[in-house]
Amino acid sequence: MSWAGPEDIFLSTSLASYLDKKLLVLLRDGVKLLGVLRSFDQFANVVLEGACERVIVGDLYCDIPLGLYVIRGENVVLIGELDLEREELPAHMICVSVAEIRRAQKAERDATDLKGSMRKRMEFLDLD
Repeated sequence: MSWAGPEDIFLSTSLASYLDKKLLVLLRDGVKLLGVLRSFDQFANVVLEGACERVIVGDLYCDIPLGLYVIRGENVVLIGELDLEREELPAHMICVSVAEIRRAQKAERDATDLKGSMRKRMEFLDLD
């Protein structure tokens, strides 16, 4: 049995090309993380340096700083490199504070819950 040499590491995984680059990582629960990829392993466990969570609600957004962040690979849905030369968000997006984005998240969640409960109440009406 032969062991892989350092030159084989770059051939065996595509994450190696993302080392030391700013990435967007989308998690299973919908959380969007941004940060610089510092390390990874064969299970897609990744370490992001200078990580922040980007929360978007409608036209509002907020980047919540997290620092050094370790992500378990089974939670990763997507990893993509960010182009530092381009603007990341459309011009109409408004940056708000953490408190404001949390209030907006709660209002959005409450509206979704209300919509679901109203739909359940109206199930007896067969509108088809």
